[in-house]
Amino acid sequence: MSCFDHDQSRRAFLKRSAALGMAGVAAPFVTSLGAIGEAAAATATDYKAMVCIFLYGGNDYANTLTPYDQASYAQYLAARTNIAHTRDSLAATLLKPAQALAGGRQYALAPTMKSLLPLFDGGKLAPILNVGTLVQPTTKAQYQANSVRLPPKLFSHNDQQSYFQASSPEGATSGWGGRIGDVFQNGNGSSALTCINASGNAVYLTGRNAVQYAVGTGGPIALLNNSRTMYGSAAAATTLRSLMTAAPGSLLGDEHARVSKRALDTYAQVSGALAGAPVANFPLFPTGNSLADQLRMVARLISVSSELGAKRQVFFVSIGGFDLHDNLVAQHPALIGRVADAMKAFYDTTAAMGVADKVTSFTASDFGRTLQSNDDGSDHGWGSMHFAMGGAVKGGRLYGTPPAIGNGTADDVGQGRLIPTVSVDQYAATLASWFGVSDGDLRTVLPNIGNYDASSWKLGFL
Repeated sequence: MSCFDHDQSRRAFLKRSAALGMAGVAAPFVTSLGAIGEAAAATATDYKAMVCIFLYGGNDYANTLTPYDQASYAQYLAARTNIAHTRDSLAATLLKPAQALAGGRQYALAPTMKSLLPLFDGGKLAPILNVGTLVQPTTKAQYQANSVRLPPKLFSHNDQQSYFQASSPEGATSGWGGRIGDVFQNGNGSSALTCINASGNAVYLTGRNAVQYAVGTGGPIALLNNSRTMYGSAAAATTLRSLMTAAPGSLLGDEHARVSKRALDTYAQVSGALAGAPVANFPLFPTGNSLADQLRMVARLISVSSELGAKRQVFFVSIGGFDLHDNLVAQHPALIGRVADAMKAFYDTTAAMGVADKVTSFTASDFGRTLQSNDDGSDHGWGSMHFAMGGAVKGGRLYGTPPAIGNGTADDVGQGRLIPTVSVDQYAATLASWFGVSDGDLRTVLPNIGNYDASSWKLGFL
């Protein structure tokens, strides 16, 4: 496609987007999909996005990806009789992988996650078994003998959230998503748009040089609330902006001016681009779902990535509420169902845009939880089950080793707290390698990856 053809196509898309925006929610479904597909056409070449979906509070692994074969289910049920899914309720979400698990092991998605089953069946979703924070490969004997280095403050929310995101406990200054951003930010038209957080702030997206850019579900967050007046005076507002962006000639003052100017310029750039990708053009996302709202914002940004000059982008979205020491049966199904519905809508939207193979999403969480119930909930655990999703994902099969089920097995440290057999570093290395990070740079992005044999760095799901 020539530059002239691309510009003509872009102008045509913007014109139709404006018409769709005027039509609002009444915009025809198929027309909207066609519009976002045209918007993303230029991003299909040499563009990749990685989206971290963080489940704050520690997701209950056993009621997310549940043992289904008769023997495993019996052990699962014995450990959590009062909070277990019934086996009958799992029949409709039974996973039937192309490559069967050893020993006849089977898993089913939580019943409320049924919207993800077509993605698994279609090879676009891959569960990864028993992922968690580690410093190095660890066995139960080594754990009990304290003969290996362990992540500090295991089972602590703040520290394990940080360790999952940064390979360091609370107080970490950079995360592996941000360090991936460090590798690629110079290749983007605007380095500020390499790492984008749609849910506030997270160490995951902070690089040694890359700085995360925050957006809300409605668009970029404006400095000074984007006000054009100050105490009713436009001149006063203009003067304030000039003072904020004029370098005074001192070290701190010059840096403040640089950051302020970057914030104002980036806001104008992003809001201008998003004007051509109105919400009405993204009709697949469910309402009343905060995670879906964030992922819709990510989809809108991906659709204008070419206009923003972005080649590689790392995104972060999140949902909380998973610290369910009680009321798990009452609350977890709806929570994990919202996650599934938001993920399905996001995948379907990237597919409609023609960039599904350029966008990989994955789940993360503080830790898993105990298999053994705590009355009507579960307590803090360690390893958990996670999901990778996207057109480049080699789905339709499960990755990793199914853990033994029960309390006191070789795979747990009590009450079904799983000792991870897949480290966050290996999980992250697989994602980073697909994104384009070299093996040499992996050691910088993931400081613990050198503790693993190089043949095990990449798990094969991408």
